[in-house]
Amino acid sequence: MGDWNFIHLNHFTGFIFLAVILLASETCLALVRNFGTINPPFQGAQINWIDNGGLFLLSNRSEFGFGFKRFETSPQDRLFLLVIVHMDSSRVVWTGNRGSPVLNSDKFVFDAKSGVFLQSDGGVVWSADTGGKRVSAIELQDSGNLVLHGDDGGVVWQSFSHPTDTLLWNQEYTEGMKLVSNPSSNNLSCILHIKSGDLVLSAGYQTPQPYWSMAKESRKTINKDGGVVTSATISENSWKFFDRSKALLWQFIFSSNIDSNATWIAVLGSDGFISFYNLRGSIDPSGTKIPSDSCSTPEPCDSYFECFSNKNCQCPSGLSSRRNCKAGVVSSCDPSRGSTELVNAGDGLYYFALGYIPPSSKTDLNGCQTSCLGNCSCVALFFQNSTRNCFLFDKLGSFQNSEKVSGFVSYIKVLRDGSSGTGGSRSSKKRFPYVVIIAISTVLAIICGLLYMGCRYYWKKRKSPESPTETSEEGNFFENLTGKPIRFSYKDLQTATNNFSVKLGQGGFGSVYQGILPDGTRLAVKKLEGIGQGQKEFQAEVTIIGSIHHLHLVRLRGFCAEGSHRLLAYDYMANGSLDKWIFKKYNKESLLDWETRFNIALCTAKGLAYLHEDCDSKIVHCDIKPENVLLDDNYLAKVADFGLAKLMTRGQSHVFTTLRGTRGYLAPEWINNSPISEKIDVYSYGMLLLEIIGGRKNYDRTETSEKSNFPSYAFKMLGEGKLKDIVDTKLGIDKGDERVETAIMVALWCIQEDMSLRPSMTKVVQMLAGLFPVPQPPTSATRGSQLYTDVFKSDNNSAVCLSGPR
Repeated sequence: MGDWNFIHLNHFTGFIFLAVILLASETCLALVRNFGTINPPFQGAQINWIDNGGLFLLSNRSEFGFGFKRFETSPQDRLFLLVIVHMDSSRVVWTGNRGSPVLNSDKFVFDAKSGVFLQSDGGVVWSADTGGKRVSAIELQDSGNLVLHGDDGGVVWQSFSHPTDTLLWNQEYTEGMKLVSNPSSNNLSCILHIKSGDLVLSAGYQTPQPYWSMAKESRKTINKDGGVVTSATISENSWKFFDRSKALLWQFIFSSNIDSNATWIAVLGSDGFISFYNLRGSIDPSGTKIPSDSCSTPEPCDSYFECFSNKNCQCPSGLSSRRNCKAGVVSSCDPSRGSTELVNAGDGLYYFALGYIPPSSKTDLNGCQTSCLGNCSCVALFFQNSTRNCFLFDKLGSFQNSEKVSGFVSYIKVLRDGSSGTGGSRSSKKRFPYVVIIAISTVLAIICGLLYMGCRYYWKKRKSPESPTETSEEGNFFENLTGKPIRFSYKDLQTATNNFSVKLGQGGFGSVYQGILPDGTRLAVKKLEGIGQGQKEFQAEVTIIGSIHHLHLVRLRGFCAEGSHRLLAYDYMANGSLDKWIFKKYNKESLLDWETRFNIALCTAKGLAYLHEDCDSKIVHCDIKPENVLLDDNYLAKVADFGLAKLMTRGQSHVFTTLRGTRGYLAPEWINNSPISEKIDVYSYGMLLLEIIGGRKNYDRTETSEKSNFPSYAFKMLGEGKLKDIVDTKLGIDKGDERVETAIMVALWCIQEDMSLRPSMTKVVQMLAGLFPVPQPPTSATRGSQLYTDVFKSDNNSAVCLSGPR
């Protein structure tokens, strides 16, 4: 950051300060990096090596570093992990205290008698188990292996024998080792281990559920039949598997790149997939993943949801009538929850573990159902008619939609409707006649009431010339579509919004009103203006938008297509749009701090990356700006209004015919008639990121002439090395926080006039997360340097605003 970290000391003061440090070094407190090895006594905390990025030991060729790295948690926390980092890519390849991060004042200790450990609040959160043997030296090898040597020079402990979620090239992976992913958002970790002569991936439930094995992997090459796998090694472009005599049994080729200088690693991600990365030259994945099917991991969707291709999620028909697609059985062994029953989950369902576990029993369907109902731990069953195999599960992830695997029926244990929670069956039997009489009377009353209301509604519609009508063909079209959001009537949303009385905002697509449903669910209802589609076309587009679910995208809950009315009902976001939290004219007292702003920037980038690369068809937002980034109760950012551009024709929407409403965010392609691609979103995101950093609009006439055009001013400050002048003066930022410089340079890359120089949104996420080094951008957006063109080269196929062909 240039002058940010400069400490003004005159020569005399500096000399005295250095002398004091040297005199106080009786415990050999390391303030500089060491190369190759360190010897005891040695101790220090992250704050001692803050100028070195927290690292205190480098391998001899500086391939890897060992030390502290910041742990990404809530914005207020400043916690750190003890890690091994690949220096060129900044990728963490091993972690000591995963799950137990420490403060920047907690110490790493290397003592000849006590060993090697990490200390926090007087307790030990991590230590190297050397079996009681003394340690004479710590060595970080250029292979990425951290080795502890004993008094005789032998190895008493090494990180290669205790991997976390990453395997490095030439690292031998043997029986007894486990690769464990970081927990998912649902706190589920996945495990890779060698078991029964096979490499197996399992969901880490209390009873592990396997979902992939190398023995059943169709993409492997078999070199020797009948062997038992005991070890595996990544070498060149393949994963090789050996028996006890080191004979090669299988090969799994994950890349066509056979460069002997490539350094490949395998990473077990929190999504349950194993991905392969080349650390030299690029950290882009090879494109090969294990497993290959996007729906065959434990949690491509939430539990009990059904996963279709490309991770589209839908509630199965058996649970569609239940709120949030939940069975209601938290612990079926708790009798206070009430009685349970089995419901058919639906047709065409499969479960990832079925091909890898033995059946619980062989019986008929009734026997399988009886077994599940009689086992309080059972939450679901699968039964195969052809084999009479019965599978019981005590924990459930996502279902798979599969027409290829037939013959299975599935049942889910749910709380019985109307269950009182007492679990008393005798009293229920005694009251049985009364219950039947009451139930029949209630049903008849409801039927009569519905007939009465139907008649009133019919006569009212006949008398009202303004009532929108719908043909039976259109009605059938709507009803036959599956996976769509809830369809509301105009009256439903009119009532929910109290006749559209509380206006939340005005956007390029229409006005937004606050609403609340009878069950208490809060909504933001958008009344669309200038829609060119008919009911069928609108319904089809809304169905696509409604099927897109992502943590950082505002979820579409429902819609209304009635006559000329077109409305969309979204999740209500309590803290509103981002512009009200970063621009001083809106909120002078409660401007967001840097931690929160950075997380908002990162979350917004993740949402856009999902739209561009992970949907069935590429989705270009076309209107990225602070007003379309919404914040929930916890200031978690979600992108709004994605897909709406497809509902508007270019001639109908002022958003795309003038600069009104989006001034300062439009990419040059809009003006010079260049092909429109996802890179227009990257440009708009760069402008948004600059506003987040600077806390001001990109164009502000109230500023001085030099600062009125904020992007130009930012490029000028970059050229002069004065990056701190770009940052909002109200922010209190730690001098050592490298994310500020990273965010500024990412923003300036994104707003390059030459769209080929702009990174993809996936690259943006990687750079902001510290997974990809950020090169120095050209000092002017209009003078893009060809030197960096290849760094961000990506597919620039033209796209309309929403997407290409489906």
